[in-house]
Amino acid sequence: MSEAASTSGPGVSVEIDDIQSGALHARPSPYVGRFFLLRIDDRHAGRAMLGRMLPATEGGLPTVNPDQGAWVTVALTFQGLRALGVPQESLDSFPPEFQQGMAARAEHLGDTGESDPAQWEKPFGTPDVHMGIVALAPDAERLQKALEHERAALQETPGVEIIWQQEVHQLPGGRTSFGFRDGISHPGIEGVGSGTNPHEAPLKAGEFILGYPDETGNLPPMPQPEVLGRNGTYLAVRKLHTKVAAWRQYLRSNSSSPEEEGLLGAKMVGRWPSGAPLTLSPDHDDEALGADPHRNNAFGYKENDDRGLKCPAGAHIRRINPRDATIVGATRLHRIIRRGTSYGPPLPEGVLEDDGADRGLIGVFIGAHLDRQFEFIKSEWVEDGNFIGFSGEKDPVAGHHDGTGTMTVPAKPVRRRLQNLPSFVVTRGGEYCFLPSLSALRWLSELKG
Repeated sequence: MSEAASTSGPGVSVEIDDIQSGALHARPSPYVGRFFLLRIDDRHAGRAMLGRMLPATEGGLPTVNPDQGAWVTVALTFQGLRALGVPQESLDSFPPEFQQGMAARAEHLGDTGESDPAQWEKPFGTPDVHMGIVALAPDAERLQKALEHERAALQETPGVEIIWQQEVHQLPGGRTSFGFRDGISHPGIEGVGSGTNPHEAPLKAGEFILGYPDETGNLPPMPQPEVLGRNGTYLAVRKLHTKVAAWRQYLRSNSSSPEEEGLLGAKMVGRWPSGAPLTLSPDHDDEALGADPHRNNAFGYKENDDRGLKCPAGAHIRRINPRDATIVGATRLHRIIRRGTSYGPPLPEGVLEDDGADRGLIGVFIGAHLDRQFEFIKSEWVEDGNFIGFSGEKDPVAGHHDGTGTMTVPAKPVRRRLQNLPSFVVTRGGEYCFLPSLSALRWLSELKG
């Protein structure tokens, strides 16, 4: 074990240097990048491709190095593992939701209507998606260097084809296409660090990395043999189109002034555009607070806003991470690492009409338990309001509405009920991927037969 390995609890060490760095650190800021999906037509070519990508795929935590190049991450779908010739007994050891794939579980996830897999951008949801490669860099020059390595690997490996790609880039101010600062809150992991909420104790490493105890004290089910599963994790990758014009129109039609528009948007998100949380700054945006990593997550809901008078219980950030709020269920069993990258041009400020451009987020959600992390959050917290006592309500930002959605905004003396919410986010595609360790990538590249 390298010197970078560290302790995750009594007698437990995390083999950090064997874990693909894409699982452990946030994207650079600023960033540019590209996502690729590949099809493996020949198992020997697929194995050779993995071997050629290994030198560009780093493990461990990021270094504070101004010369750091691009971060390259390699992941595989269940069909991709099969295409590589992974033995059947190993394939059978993966969890059923991963074997089935995201498209097969779309109804459970709320991907219906215009987000139904039948409407997805091809090749998402088809058996052709085998491998995913992500390259992210602080600037175009370093990204280009990484892409040259990938192009060379592909040229040397006939039998592996790029079937989809998407450029991503940081929008001005590090904000989403809706205009809100992104990438603020991350869970701490024992033995790894990286947490941003001083009120939250680090979670057990097994919540995010296979081979270590999780919050239940047990080892998560791990693919076999051990060299394949240990130090790996799962990714839920989603292309999410954002209806920015519809968002702006809704705020305008349900407000009487620009100031009220800003407050209504913040109530639906749970933060102001700067990233300042409503729980700490309920009446106005606070740029200094939003930009301060030591303060913009220093809050809990039970302590600061138990009744939701500042940040509604149904707000987006409160749903996807209820923190210490009183809810049905145990919050710590459903935490997840979220990595989001923006694609497409921003809609110009003040424009209320849709310009037809494709814009949104490539979301990557990381955890050792697809079912009780990503799938639970999506089905129970985003698409259902029972856990907070608002039956029939969904996440006002990320939920799939049909124009009849509602949201309760607590207030004194009378609460407000938002009506006729449309969908502001549409799923354009998604895949479940396995992120192997560096040891597992090497094992896969050396398979015989």
